[in-house]
Amino acid sequence: MKDVRTEKTGVEKREQEDAIQQKQDMEGQALRDDESYEEDNYDEHIGEDDDSLAPEIIISVSTDFLPDQSETTKALFAFSYTIRIVNEGKVTAQLLNRHWRVFSGGRQIADVKGEGVVGEQPILQPGEAFEYESGTLIHDPIGAMDGTFTFVDEFGVFFDVNIPEFSLIHLDDLTVH
Repeated sequence: MKDVRTEKTGVEKREQEDAIQQKQDMEGQALRDDESYEEDNYDEHIGEDDDSLAPEIIISVSTDFLPDQSETTKALFAFSYTIRIVNEGKVTAQLLNRHWRVFSGGRQIADVKGEGVVGEQPILQPGEAFEYESGTLIHDPIGAMDGTFTFVDEFGVFFDVNIPEFSLIHLDDLTVH
């Protein structure tokens, strides 16, 4: 399985007062009723460089060629892929959307966007995992996929997890010269 570590790309500034309230409650700090929170004040309370609550979603991918669902003589190659999503961060996160790009023979053949995965929008508490299996059909014995999952954390902050390209390969039909 390929282990893909995520980066903090796409994390927007947390600007909502209730998000600040939750964070400060977790740290045992009291809010002053008359205090207003703008972006600068937020950084003072949370810390601009505070990575303790940064999302850390780990994605693992494995693939299998499906000979029973393929017709190689007609250039139809079916693959299943299993995705394992693990929340290694300290905050709850929910997967909202997916975006996949599918490649066959070096050309992009599909761009798939939608809500959730396999009909679900899983909520992952810290330390929890979610695994699912899906599939794709390509027209060459070699292809690939890459994509992005969009999440929202418990503070209402949206972030993307990039899934680097992984291979879809059927070796039996490849001839080495």
